[in-house]
Amino acid sequence: MFERFLERRVEEMRKTNYKSLMQTITTPNGETLVVLPLADYERLIDKADIARADKVMADIAEGREEVVPAAIVRRLIAGENKTKVWRTHRGLSGRELAAAGVSASFLSQLESGKKEGSVSVMKKIAAVLRVDLDDIV
Repeated sequence: MFERFLERRVEEMRKTNYKSLMQTITTPNGETLVVLPLADYERLIDKADIARADKVMADIAEGREEVVPAAIVRRLIAGENKTKVWRTHRGLSGRELAAAGVSASFLSQLESGKKEGSVSVMKKIAAVLRVDLDDIV
C-alpha cells in the first residue's frame, strides 16, 4: 500500500512544471535566488523524501541495508549487551560466535559486562555478526 502511495506521488510530481511556477531574483552580488509558492516548495521536499525512501528500499532489497526488528531495537535501547543482542538476533550460539577468535568463556564474560574486548577482538566479533563495530561498542 505504501509503495502504491509513493508511486502515485512520484507520478504527480513528474507532471508538475516547476519552472513555470518560480520567480528569480538576482542579489547585488550576482547570486540568483528562486522564489516559489510554499505548496510547490513542499512538493519538491516531498519528491526529495521519496527519492531517499526509494534509495533505502533499493538498498534493503539488494542487501546493502537491513530492517532491524523493533524488538531488537527495544533491547538495545534498554541497555542489554549489544554483542549478545546481535548474536541472538543472528541465531548464533556463544560457541559459534567464539569462532571469531575468542574463547567461549571470554565471550560470556564480555556479554555479561565483566570484561571488555580489545578493538581488534570487537572488530572480529562485529564481522561475524555482520554489523559495524559501532553497533556493538
